[in-house]
Amino acid sequence: MGFLRVVARIMGRISTFRSYQLVLLLAAALAVAAFYYFGSERQNFSSTTKRIKQTQASHNTNRNDADLTVDTRLSHPDEPEERGLEGESNPLRSRKADSEAGYHNYHVLMMFTKVDKSRSLQDKFRVAMLSMVKHGQFLEGEVLVLHFVSDQASQELGKRMLQEFVLDATFKYEVVFHDVVALTQKLFPIVEAMQKYFSAGSGAYYSDAIFFLSVAMHHIMPESLTHIVQLDLDLKYRTNIRDLFQEFDRFPPGAVIGIAREMQPVYRHTFWQYRKENPETKVGEPPPDGLPGFNSGVMLLDLRAMRASALYNKLLEPSNVAKLADQYRFRGHLGDQDFFSMIGMEHPELFYSLACGWNRQLCTWWRDHGYGDIFQLYYRCDGPVYIYHGNCNTPIPED
Repeated sequence: MGFLRVVARIMGRISTFRSYQLVLLLAAALAVAAFYYFGSERQNFSSTTKRIKQTQASHNTNRNDADLTVDTRLSHPDEPEERGLEGESNPLRSRKADSEAGYHNYHVLMMFTKVDKSRSLQDKFRVAMLSMVKHGQFLEGEVLVLHFVSDQASQELGKRMLQEFVLDATFKYEVVFHDVVALTQKLFPIVEAMQKYFSAGSGAYYSDAIFFLSVAMHHIMPESLTHIVQLDLDLKYRTNIRDLFQEFDRFPPGAVIGIAREMQPVYRHTFWQYRKENPETKVGEPPPDGLPGFNSGVMLLDLRAMRASALYNKLLEPSNVAKLADQYRFRGHLGDQDFFSMIGMEHPELFYSLACGWNRQLCTWWRDHGYGDIFQLYYRCDGPVYIYHGNCNTPIPED
């Protein structure tokens, strides 16, 4: 009724105003009337507009990473609207930017290829994610960013599975799927030369390049991404994943990668010829004084340090890969793990040794294949277990 009275009053005064004055007065009256009449809808309209801007900002951020990721991202359903504001939605931002903005991202990466074809991998993924979510705790303003390197079919399955697995998460998270084909195209020229030494078959295989992602991650990911943890799927977490990131602060000068030792006599066997020719060597010997090699199930990659290390990048050159492989008479089949183990024999200063409890490997294959008498020297792990690693399809304790 108030609206009609305002309009009637204006109409009664038409004869006393010029046409342009009438138009102005009528427009003002309609605006006032609309304010009161539609006032109850104002909050919903404002919220909707804000969400549209947030969605567009997130979409634009995805486009900035189009060469690495597919255009998809999942977020915590309870995430505050402010997290979607432009300039605050990019999970690849730098630590400095994080600190200045009052929040911090924790990046983890998992290989997620051919999962759609393997029930075993799906079961392992379920155990890993449910245990990570169960123990995960982060501070206000912190975000866990989950990166998955995936093919299209596995990506679709992964998105459906994650909706269930992260349902009870008490922390903020983001999910980014990286296209395995795009990453392989970037990796192959960098790691082609080393594949013939560390791949299962003879010669270099294009499809195998992705198994060397950690070796060249610092060349592949944007420079704004300075630290990332790469994890196998066959893990079970018994503690807060956030605590693992604190190990970066323990890196000594010159170290670029944090990694646990191999807990079987794998490299005692693989370096057999070098050991035969050098009977006093520590290569392949068990801890604490030997060099047993590394296991890549859990890796802390200081990408900033990897980019800055002249020594590490020199070791990536094909001529130096060939030189070391010949020197150690080395031929392996475990991809990045073999490469890190080999250069670790020559340059242990590049690595920070994670406590065995951060990658408590459970596989006992080598105990039953010729090394039963010395197996426990490698397999023993004193101290608390933070992450179980069910390598070679070993069952993981229920606890």
